[in-house]
This record gives sequence, structure tokens and C-alpha cells, in this order.
Amino acid sequence: MRPRPGEVLHFSEDPTIPLFLPHVAATARQAQAYVWAVDGTQAPAYWFPRQCPRAMAWDLPGTTPADREGILGPGGGRRVHAIEHGWLRRLLSVELFAYRFAAAAFRPFGEPVPNAFVSTEPVEPLGPAEPVGDLVQLHQDAGIQLRVLDNLWGFWEAVVPSTLGFSGIRLGNATPRPGER
Repeated sequence: MRPRPGEVLHFSEDPTIPLFLPHVAATARQAQAYVWAVDGTQAPAYWFPRQCPRAMAWDLPGTTPADREGILGPGGGRRVHAIEHGWLRRLLSVELFAYRFAAAAFRPFGEPVPNAFVSTEPVEPLGPAEPVGDLVQLHQDAGIQLRVLDNLWGFWEAVVPSTLGFSGIRLGNATPRPGER
């Protein structure tokens, strides 16, 4: 599930939202109220249940062969998404929906490279929410390796200092680091 040209997406487990109002997310690092959306590049990061913690890594032009092999692994994959075992059933059973918005209502957010799109005004979807479908199949079709780990922190701690691109979403919902329980 990706946006068409001139669109951005918002993923939700609620298919009944008629109007998106700017709000300050509970996990926000800024005080400004926004409506959030993503483009086709960022969409795969949201092919998960909303509260599911996930750690993601991908190949960049400057990624070293050692990081590519050691973290992404053999087989030529360019991107990995990791979740914990405790979230697998939810990943397999969640009904996830995508709302399409006109991209013109949003501006890029994030530096140095935008990682989202935001609007400070209420935004109406272009149509009803669309079922996203089989999340595992979406990953497979996109060539994204999906890993299921006991704990995300070992993977995360390997990715952050690496030469790979990376993102972590809802990591506060992850199982505590070993020794922090």
C-alpha cells in the first residue's frame, strides 16, 4: 500500500475517521499540533499495528560491506524491519487501513531528510479508508526482510552506530533491555 502520485497516506486501525484534526501526539518531540502523513518511501514503516514497536534498517550509498553483511545479512536484501515475538500474532491479525490525502495540503517534516509530511490545518481524506491487507505479504512484495526477535534492543544497538539508515517507532513499547526488567 503506497500513495499514488500527488498523495500521502495516514495508516490507522480506525476506518471511520471523517476529518483529521491537528493534534500533539503523545510521543511528540515538538509542541506544534499536526496531522501526520507519509509518502511512498516512508509507508513501509507503518505496515504494522499502530502500537507495535519496530526497528528498521536499510542500505545507503555509504553503507560499508561489513554493516551490510553483518546487520542486513547475506542474500542481497536492502532493508530489514524487526519486531518482537510478542507482537507477531497482532501483526498477523490486525486490520490496518490507509487514508489517502492530497499531498498539496502537507509540507515535509524532518531534517536533514524529511521523514513525514504534516499539516497544521484539518484535512479530509480523499475517500474512505482502504484496507491495507496482508502486512507480511506487503513486506515480501517490497523486498523487505521481516525479522521476529525476542528483544529489539540488540538489533537497535547494532544499527544506530552503523553506516545504515535506520528508524525506530514505538520503541517505548518494546520489551525492556536485558538486565532492565
